[in-house]
Amino acid sequence: MGTDATKALRNGVIISDEPRINDEIRVSQVRLIGPNGEQVGVIATSVALNLAKEANLDLVEVAPNAKPPVAKLIDYGKFKYNEKIKAREARRNQSTAEIKEIRFRLKIDEHDFDVKKGHVVRFLTGGDKVKVTIMLRGREQSRPIGGVELLQRLADEVGEYGTIESAPKQEGRNIIMTLAPKGKKVHTQSEQRRRGDQSRAERQARQAARLAAKQEAKAQAAAEVQASVKQTSATKNTTKEGSNAEDEE
Repeated sequence: MGTDATKALRNGVIISDEPRINDEIRVSQVRLIGPNGEQVGVIATSVALNLAKEANLDLVEVAPNAKPPVAKLIDYGKFKYNEKIKAREARRNQSTAEIKEIRFRLKIDEHDFDVKKGHVVRFLTGGDKVKVTIMLRGREQSRPIGGVELLQRLADEVGEYGTIESAPKQEGRNIIMTLAPKGKKVHTQSEQRRRGDQSRAERQARQAARLAAKQEAKAQAAAEVQASVKQTSATKNTTKEGSNAEDEE
């Protein structure tokens, strides 16, 4: 049986890397996150599904190993489309940039947070991607949402220098997020596209000006020919009239 990027065969059973959504979520309760990141709390899965249907959204399990699992209300189709676009852009803007790694503990004081944030900013401004890992210990694993919130705070505070390339996700005992620099390559490509568009516009303007000049020259030449024909015809008529007058005399 064939496999694809999101499925693997294990012990004769197809294992999907995609998160469970909607009716695929079989647990009785979930810790629900609203579409704008608001904390709804622990509610029955059936209630969460009804909320999703009322909002015309999907219920997506984002942290299946939590107790209870964490689910979020999102437009899953739109989410997958945006992920594909991001992946395509990431491939297009790939370079030899290194991937640096910064590790956080969930319980980190403000000073250490600021120090590590400074390292992230330095890596991003240097053109490198940054893999940020929140290491969960003991009971922290049952409440990974705190790690997600910490990563989101970090992403917000370094937003001037980088963007989220890979959204926070739980991998075993860790929660991982990847930040990509608002880098030179992206800016260079944008500048090249801008210059290319400007160059094409200027070239088209020059071509249009040359075409207009040619048409104007043709029209002027035609007018001159027509005027010359009229003048010649008038001269002939004048000569003929003079000749007729002489004959009559």
